[in-house]
Amino acid sequence: MGFEVATPIQTMAIPPITEGRDLIGIAQTGTGKTAAFLLPTMHNIHEAGGGDHIKCLIITPTRELALQIDQACEGFGYFSGTSSVAIYGGGSGSDFDREKNALTTGVDIAIVTPGRMISHMNLGYVDLSKLDVLILDEADRMLDMGFLGDINRIAEHCNPERQTLLFSATMPDRIGKLATSMLKDPVTVQIALSRPAEKVMQVAYPVHDDQKPKLLVSLLKDRGLESVIVFSSRKRSISIIARSLSKAGLNVGSISSDLEQKDREDVMRRFRNRKVNVLVATDVVSRGIDIDNIEMVINYDVPPNEEDYVHRIGRTARAGRGGIGITL
Repeated sequence: MGFEVATPIQTMAIPPITEGRDLIGIAQTGTGKTAAFLLPTMHNIHEAGGGDHIKCLIITPTRELALQIDQACEGFGYFSGTSSVAIYGGGSGSDFDREKNALTTGVDIAIVTPGRMISHMNLGYVDLSKLDVLILDEADRMLDMGFLGDINRIAEHCNPERQTLLFSATMPDRIGKLATSMLKDPVTVQIALSRPAEKVMQVAYPVHDDQKPKLLVSLLKDRGLESVIVFSSRKRSISIIARSLSKAGLNVGSISSDLEQKDREDVMRRFRNRKVNVLVATDVVSRGIDIDNIEMVINYDVPPNEEDYVHRIGRTARAGRGGIGITL
């Protein structure tokens, strides 16, 4: 899969996870943290052998991140026979039935969004009493989105003797309280406080709102880049920006939480395959989406806080590569 040298988070986290220790991992996106928790967990599942129960439950804030982790599971577990399923809202009735079947027959790894998992639990057929590992990924983001109650409810139904891993880009007091309530004598590994990647060139253009459309077109056309994300905090602006860029002759796709799930997946697939060169998006894709070689990120408006800024421009300059982050 092209992995030659472990990243710092992998070097620090894999040994204690393999040993079965609870762990708190503080690392920003793009550091290899998904492999840091998946590889040792999948190794332990393989070593433990059979059983028809759910062995690992990974809770994530968004469906996009759930799908990304599921894809990583498929890649890492291709030759081991480890099974996985992504469970998230927005799909059809057949999707719900497929998820139910995986949960009741005992999938090895279930990657879930909190609300969708609660929906399944409410129907009474989810058994987490034998769960081996509970993983909270992007814990700070989940708390920002108001999922604390759902997380606690899910955890209450899990095997109390489980291993628990918590990964977060930051460590505010409320994450510390969550860790204290769920983890037992955890190992803590911290790579760095959340900050922009070292190789991203950050640029700001002080402009009035009415100057932004023309400047945006100029920035994109002058550089002729193949993979750019344009972020806006306002859902209503996404379609307006996308139409403006399309009229300028650019190959554009757009995504927001209002888009149907199958349409969101189609846009993301075309963007990954470079059939779409400019993706206009809300913060729904600002965390955790692993797309190689994003050349530039443009903040059409200033993000509401520093964490959102870091996670937006963190889509570029990943894994030691260079990139450009522009804020209008």
